[in-house]
Amino acid sequence: MKSLAELAELRQKSLDKLNMRNTDTRERIVVGMATCGIAAGARPVMNTFVEEINTRHLEDVSVGMTGCMGMCALEPMVDVYDEKGNKTTYIHMTPEKAKRVVAEHIVNGQPVEEYTIGAEQK
Repeated sequence: MKSLAELAELRQKSLDKLNMRNTDTRERIVVGMATCGIAAGARPVMNTFVEEINTRHLEDVSVGMTGCMGMCALEPMVDVYDEKGNKTTYIHMTPEKAKRVVAEHIVNGQPVEEYTIGAEQK
């Protein structure tokens, strides 16, 4: 730190990151970030969700993380909760899939069925 301006800028960046975790939102994206999720590629998936939400200026959507989601073989996993608490679980996520989930599910309200946990059994 060389100045108060740099400190203020660092503070604002930290506050912006915390605001992404706000739970009083229209939709909430939760990425499994336990050891198995991270090993399977969850970190780039989470970063992509954050970038897409910021790029699209979606202030009513939060992105957060959780620990173990219980199904290591399906990682990286992501849960999307709507304002009523309904959950859609996405499996085997990639950054490219995350972009599509934001565009179709978050922006247009249409879950990407082929990426969901139930799609494998259909």
